[in-house]
Amino acid sequence: MSEPLRVLFVCTANICRSPTMELLARELAGDADVAFSSAGTHARDGDPFNPDMAATLRPGIGDAFRSRRATRAVLADADLVLTAEDVHRRHLLDDHPQLHRKVFTLGQFAATIAELPGLEGRELVEAAGRRRAAPVPEHDVADPYRRGSAAAEAATGTITDMLHAIVPRLTASQPQEG
Repeated sequence: MSEPLRVLFVCTANICRSPTMELLARELAGDADVAFSSAGTHARDGDPFNPDMAATLRPGIGDAFRSRRATRAVLADADLVLTAEDVHRRHLLDDHPQLHRKVFTLGQFAATIAELPGLEGRELVEAAGRRRAAPVPEHDVADPYRRGSAAAEAATGTITDMLHAIVPRLTASQPQEG
């Protein structure tokens, strides 16, 4: 049996956007053989999920979540790294330029795969690494931290829209309704 495709979502503190990406991707993927996780460029290990972001998801889904830092080992273990913003992508690539074929913003990856019809799973990830859309500000997920429930709802909406384009292509399935 082959190893599952490993997708890592990254934001700053790993308490708002990247855990939302991880948790929503898991729900959309159902029992597909894809492992989703998250980390932060400046995370402190063990912090809980942000309450404003948690309130945008199914009750209880993030109760056990704890943040972790995007270490060299965490990054090396991932087949695909999707960041909330271009600043995160650039931060990771400044420290780990060898990862350039597998690090994208979430929106950049969605735009890239839209140009690669008929590919799924690992084949899609490999092709995207060879042919990527340029990152643009519209690809970023705005930071909702300390900006209230409306900002959290907006961030979750953006993430949800992007994941609905991405997860079915990574899992080679239709997204699960949550």
